[in-house]
Amino acid sequence: MSNLECSYIKILSVLQQLIEQSNFLNQIRIPKLSDIEVIALALTAEYLNIDSERELFRRLPASLFDQIERSVYNRRKRQLFIYIEALRQQMADQMTTGEDHFLIDSMPLEVCKISRAGRSTICNDDVDTAPNHGYCASQSMRYYGYKLHAVCSVDGVFKHFDLSPASVHDIHYLNDIKGLMKDCHIIGDKGYLSHPLQLDLFDTSNINLHTPMRKNQLNYKRLPWVYSKARKRIETLFSQLCDQFMIRRNYAKTFKGFATRIMAKITALNKGVSTL
Repeated sequence: MSNLECSYIKILSVLQQLIEQSNFLNQIRIPKLSDIEVIALALTAEYLNIDSERELFRRLPASLFDQIERSVYNRRKRQLFIYIEALRQQMADQMTTGEDHFLIDSMPLEVCKISRAGRSTICNDDVDTAPNHGYCASQSMRYYGYKLHAVCSVDGVFKHFDLSPASVHDIHYLNDIKGLMKDCHIIGDKGYLSHPLQLDLFDTSNINLHTPMRKNQLNYKRLPWVYSKARKRIETLFSQLCDQFMIRRNYAKTFKGFATRIMAKITALNKGVSTL
């Protein structure tokens, strides 16, 4: 039995423990490979760092190869986006039960080089989700693409995430967070520094937002050392997504395909954390 087949069976068993339903899409004919099995196969590919569908189907065992075609697999994977997200959220909720300290940060996701941005059609299928130009202060670079916003636990489990065009400022994601979380502490960098938003988060959702203060601010106080150390966890997760899961390597042509790939990589990373 190959490593891929062993990992696939293990991931499938975890997903089947989360939900008993096998098929989610309305299809006239019952497919040979159920929807939950397609999701398991997609997560297995990301978990084993198989970033190419051609390579995935080359390595598929005989028991799976005859069950689905490559083009059908790609289309069904995109259609199952909301169900992958539901499973990821359910998995994250189980793994973060009882935790009240979380980390927030963002990272750039380039879809193509700036020199090609003017003629690029990648993810331009919908004007509302189209990429644009942005600037990453931590890496001192301008890029064309999206920004990944994420909240993770201190143990390294992604709790929530979202994608926005590159030009959207980090601070706007906090407006989404106050509707998703409550009664907790969130640690961010200086990009989330906003006294009005800190008060709003506390008043609406009882969320304490902790960020470093600028040295020229009135009543400057240094962020506690334990918070500064904990913040490195989300930076490590972003490094894992870049190096191990190759999140910056993009083969998608539509935004839905792009978002599905990002979703699968984050879900596979959570699955990897759960096995540690």
